Amino acid sequence: QVQLVESGGGLVQPGGSLRLSCAPSGSILDYNAIGWFRQAPGKEREGVSCIRASDGSTDYQDFVKGRFTISRDNAKNTVYLQMNSVKPEDTAVYYCAASPPPSYSCDYYFTYGMNYWGRGTLVTVSS
Repeated sequence: QVQLVESGGGLVQPGGSLRLSCAPSGSILDYNAIGWFRQAPGKEREGVSCIRASDGSTDYQDFVKGRFTISRDNAKNTVYLQMNSVKPEDTAVYYCAASPPPSYSCDYYFTYGMNYWGRGTLVTVSS
């Protein structure tokens, strides 16, 4: 059974930074892509960022471009989401997700979701 474990959520002030971690079962290179999604209270879940295993290419939704960075550490088998210049509207439960091959684009995953999901970690941006 595939498991994805997120960590790193918490309370952060506007303009601050936070780093989320995602540790999947198995190797991160076994998945076609690993992504971060979020769901704010009263809103639908939305894609945030995605990294593809084949070439390490990344993609971001416009509302986080220039502020968030997705990366992976193959040695630690972990995917990170570095969140900088956070805003109150970034408050949400953040989910790590993953999909096996075949290969699809990050836009596809943002639209249709991914196969495996973590339980989420809460990020609250407030002063």
